[in-house]
Amino acid sequence: MDDETAEIELRTQAKDQLEQNLNKTRQISQRMICPEKTGFEYVLPRDYVLLDLTSTDIDKTLLKIDEMGSNHVGIEEEEALILRGPQTGQLETYREALERLNASIAFKSSDQDTAQTARLIETGAKKLTQLYTKLVAEVSSGSTPPPGAEWTMSPFPSSVLATLRQLIAFLRTFPLPSTHPSHPAAQTILTTLKDAQRGYADMRGVWTQKCLEAQGKRVVDRADTIDPIAAGKEFGKWVEVMFIVCEDEYQLLTQLTPIASATMLGSSYSTLLTPILKLFSNTLTSLVNLIKKSLPKYTFLALSAYESLLSLQPQWDDLLSRRGTETRRDTNELKDGLHTLRAVCLRSFPEFLADLKLGALGKGGELITTGLADFAISMVKYMERLPQVETAVGSALLTLGDGNWKMGEGVQVGKSAKAGESDESVVLEHFIYDVVVTTVSSLNTLSRSSRRPAIASIFLLNNISYLRHHIILEPIFPALPALLPKSAQDYLNSNFRTAKAAYFDSNFSPLMQALTDDPKEKINKAATKEKFTRFFDLLEEVMERHKLAKVMEDDADGRETIGEEVVKLVIPSLQRFSQKHRDKEFSKNPQKYIKMSTDAVETQLKSIYR
Repeated sequence: MDDETAEIELRTQAKDQLEQNLNKTRQISQRMICPEKTGFEYVLPRDYVLLDLTSTDIDKTLLKIDEMGSNHVGIEEEEALILRGPQTGQLETYREALERLNASIAFKSSDQDTAQTARLIETGAKKLTQLYTKLVAEVSSGSTPPPGAEWTMSPFPSSVLATLRQLIAFLRTFPLPSTHPSHPAAQTILTTLKDAQRGYADMRGVWTQKCLEAQGKRVVDRADTIDPIAAGKEFGKWVEVMFIVCEDEYQLLTQLTPIASATMLGSSYSTLLTPILKLFSNTLTSLVNLIKKSLPKYTFLALSAYESLLSLQPQWDDLLSRRGTETRRDTNELKDGLHTLRAVCLRSFPEFLADLKLGALGKGGELITTGLADFAISMVKYMERLPQVETAVGSALLTLGDGNWKMGEGVQVGKSAKAGESDESVVLEHFIYDVVVTTVSSLNTLSRSSRRPAIASIFLLNNISYLRHHIILEPIFPALPALLPKSAQDYLNSNFRTAKAAYFDSNFSPLMQALTDDPKEKINKAATKEKFTRFFDLLEEVMERHKLAKVMEDDADGRETIGEEVVKLVIPSLQRFSQKHRDKEFSKNPQKYIKMSTDAVETQLKSIYR
């Protein structure tokens, strides 16, 4: 305190000396005014003006000395206020104290005063940023939304947001090297604000990642239990929510960061996004690992997730464009994810065709039944799904290359078509055609491997009819027939007609042949009896066979049509043969050989298809 008292006394003496000099200057200036006869005062030109300016400067200096003296006395009071930190409801008082200290820096009285004031300003900046960080930490912690909840970010209560905005408005007025290069506290304040901004980005990024993490885990867990396409869409919805949250966080970042320059904003946003993007990559990796465990089972999960990400790519590009320039431009987590999913999708197409081909081998060499082949059912389910992920399938197939799903059969793998010759719709049609042809080919191969042609024909008719009914006639998704090229539809229809003809031939031709008279054969009573006996024995075999081997069970209309055609095929032959031989009295007891009437036979045949 003795040093400070001495300093004040010195300042007072200097003031007195300046006042004495000012009085002398005024006296000299009065003598220099010369009254003349003209009645005007003649003022000595340049020297007097300089003296007048000197007088004004001295007055200002004296006023400033008075202010500095009073400020020096009050600096202890400011120090106590600054060290205590901003109090609730007294932020304005704290701001005014710091502004007074900043103003005093402009009028340096001594290096000691300036250094002390600068330290107080630095302390005040740190105290304010501590409050800022504390408020951000409070709203970036707590309970995260439960899995499955409809959730969007509601990051800041209105009262906290109002306080933060008031804080930010003040922090942005602090002297920085770019605006106050000579301010002794500017560099330290810049470092303090940078640390606070980095802390904000870290806390908000980690908190957002925690909030999204449980949702992402739920998406992966449910992918094994719900419809694959629905699971892929759930993943896309989760990514979309992630984008919405990141957009909200960016808007808050622009409002609540102490340093609002484009460079600092981009750098802070990059820091904020880092844990979120890591979560995205980890979640996608978990989903892909699940898909790879059983690609046939999860093919449409992969395609659905891939389509969802494709639709979100514009939003993703906009999101990444806001990151700082120091972020590597070749880093794009969504593109990496798309490449990973697409690679899985590309594998699925040739593997699916390979499974259809393997269907021709049957199961362990067992004789076929008349039921639906597993691979035929899989093919129909596959085709029914295509319209729901058409965009993803077309995009992936175009990347794979037209025909390359055949794994080199009749195509040169990796050799693309000429520019302009293929697009997604064309490539998709070619793939669908190959799926249809491969499935039908395996069914034909499997039916020919049976040693029981009648059973094999029912098997082939049932399976070809099943394909045709669910893909062309009555598909679950009305959009499916529009995806089938005409060549595929024609191929299916043609094979259905062939299978139907083979069914008639193997099951009912023997009935008609039994009743056919050979011109070279001598017809006698014994031959007639044998023919009737043969006919009804074969009819009984047909009836027994069809009790076990149902025909076209999934197509009531088609089954009825088949029944009518069978009646038209068999009954006329039976009628002609019966009329021809009934009057010839080939037996005294014709009922022994003609076991039922024509109408009864017709009823029997129709019963097969009810």
